[in-house]
Amino acid sequence: MNSIRHDFRSDTVTRPSQGMRAAMAAAEVGDDVFGDDPTVNLLEQKMAGLLNKEAAIFVPSGTMSNLLALMSHCGRGEEFIAGQNAHLYKYEAGGAAVLGSIQPQPIAHRADGTMNPREIEAAIKAPGDSHFAVTRVIALENTFGGRVLTVDYMDEVAGIARKHGLGLHLDGARAFNAVTQLGLGIAEFSAPFDTVSICLSKGLGAPVGSVLVGRKDLIDTARRHRKMLGGGMRQAGMLAAAGLYAIENNVVRLAEDHRRAKRLAEGLAGHKALKLTMPDTNILWVEAEPELGDRLSHYLGENGVGITGRYGQQRWVTHLDVTDEDIDGALALVDRFFA
Repeated sequence: MNSIRHDFRSDTVTRPSQGMRAAMAAAEVGDDVFGDDPTVNLLEQKMAGLLNKEAAIFVPSGTMSNLLALMSHCGRGEEFIAGQNAHLYKYEAGGAAVLGSIQPQPIAHRADGTMNPREIEAAIKAPGDSHFAVTRVIALENTFGGRVLTVDYMDEVAGIARKHGLGLHLDGARAFNAVTQLGLGIAEFSAPFDTVSICLSKGLGAPVGSVLVGRKDLIDTARRHRKMLGGGMRQAGMLAAAGLYAIENNVVRLAEDHRRAKRLAEGLAGHKALKLTMPDTNILWVEAEPELGDRLSHYLGENGVGITGRYGQQRWVTHLDVTDEDIDGALALVDRFFA
């Protein structure tokens, strides 16, 4: 691929701004494994406060954050319920099974990204029958592929979890995108969940890191497991400073990413060969006949536009490093391709 000038591959490709770099350089640091890095402590306290939860822990990645949550909810040979295409089931290398000895129970997704609550409830295995792995937690993901799950749906699943005495985890890697779209506060959005994973290095623009937020007993267990998994960091305050800067400066501007994704969708929708729906947030999925879609992806790549996808399906993601000029340039190339 030629040099990428317009990068829509993911919101993980963002680079720290000058303001963020300055905050990182000025960060006060200590040894976080000893608990004395003041900037890490501040980030954890701030995130717990924002979500109105008891505690939080800073970790290197969203994959580790989800794994720590599952290992805190479940013991060896126990089970979590998640969607068939959920990131923590499908795209995290089987870590829960390999490292936590936790069995996944996947549930098919419906067209809107939700799981059927009746199917969730039917899959729950209670203690008492030695044939089955005992269900301990239900995991939701919001946003899911850029789609926003409604508060009513999350509350319905939370009701099932409470009815059966189960934990409820949210993979909220892009939770701030969801609340931007819903017009909610992050605390109200997160209220039903025992644990919530928030990624700092996607739309929020930090270079690395996620925060797991939740009940103190679960976060205490996660802290031990973080050490076990090699996630204990030393002078991590420089990374935490980037996260603090992101939370303080880059949340409100997520609406710009959503606006640009809709503008991109409107431009692509002018080509009858491309099928799409208006995006909820910053992720746009585009469908085409496989051979045509692959040719378009190759053409865009050869001309400096980075996207992901194959077999005719494309994913375009807007983020803080995508400008209106990037949208114009990408749409002009697509027009040229079809011309």
